[in-house]
Amino acid sequence: MLTREQVSEFKENGYLAVDRLLDYELDIQPVIDEYQQLLDDLCAQWVAQGRLPQTYSHLPFERRLVEVYRAGCRYEQAIDIALPNSAVQPDTPIHLGSAVFNLLRSPRLLAAVESLIGGEIYSNPIQHVRIKPPASVIAKKDVDRALVGRTHWHQDSGVALPDADDTEMVTCWVAVTEATVKNGCLQVLPKSHREGMSLHCTTVDQVGIPDALIPQEAAKPVPLSPGGVLFFHPLCKHASLDNSSDAFRWSFDLRYNPIGQASGRPHFPGFVAQSRLNPEAELDDFEEWARLWLDARDRLAQVDGVKTHRWDSQDPLCA
Repeated sequence: MLTREQVSEFKENGYLAVDRLLDYELDIQPVIDEYQQLLDDLCAQWVAQGRLPQTYSHLPFERRLVEVYRAGCRYEQAIDIALPNSAVQPDTPIHLGSAVFNLLRSPRLLAAVESLIGGEIYSNPIQHVRIKPPASVIAKKDVDRALVGRTHWHQDSGVALPDADDTEMVTCWVAVTEATVKNGCLQVLPKSHREGMSLHCTTVDQVGIPDALIPQEAAKPVPLSPGGVLFFHPLCKHASLDNSSDAFRWSFDLRYNPIGQASGRPHFPGFVAQSRLNPEAELDDFEEWARLWLDARDRLAQVDGVKTHRWDSQDPLCA
């Protein structure tokens, strides 16, 4: 559990960084191993399809990803743990592995979340994994793609539907690799959660607050070690720094809210991660979790699209 001082800091500033909260061997290493196997499978698939000249199995994980990216294989959706917000197809890739499910249910993570929102915890389906390459590798067309390039200034309430405006959501930004200023850690605006909802504009595949509304001089970078977690309020303004290093920056973006409150993405499946009042309601089967997402994919593939946020970008500041 978080200390009383840590909870007070979260409430005061709108965010809280806890380094090495997670156990590397229990929480992080299994995820890394799972993604190593996933990349093996993806490379073999892309070679069979003629999209990749070789599997690059002799290269380390990050070097393989560079070659995959340079070959034009869009790895970011294939490794993600949520469906895209539009153009869902019956075969849209999504990664639904047991190690990721165990991370979502990590007792160390849930204990900290309980300190902030109570013991009835719902795993919110607005979630992503981001394995971002160095900026020197990224093609110009991908600079503004949230899962590959920079993540613009935004509030997490701003990327959800209005039905979740009163939801006591908490975001948990989990560092898998070291997150530094040089490789693109998150930056936050302290106390910005007290300012209400800001205007967001739509870009290539994300929404963001116009730069004119962000006091850049007040931004505070938040570096973390592997297993560290940055918790923030849904109205806390935050963004990523550019990755100016020569290595990838790997993180998970997970969210939780009290059971029974709106998720902001009703078309995506969440689940009961912890219930002190009704433990039988907890989902502990990763195959059932995977089925929930695959069923959602089948359903969404039958519709033209669903509304995922409230913005139309008609404001002059969005020009």
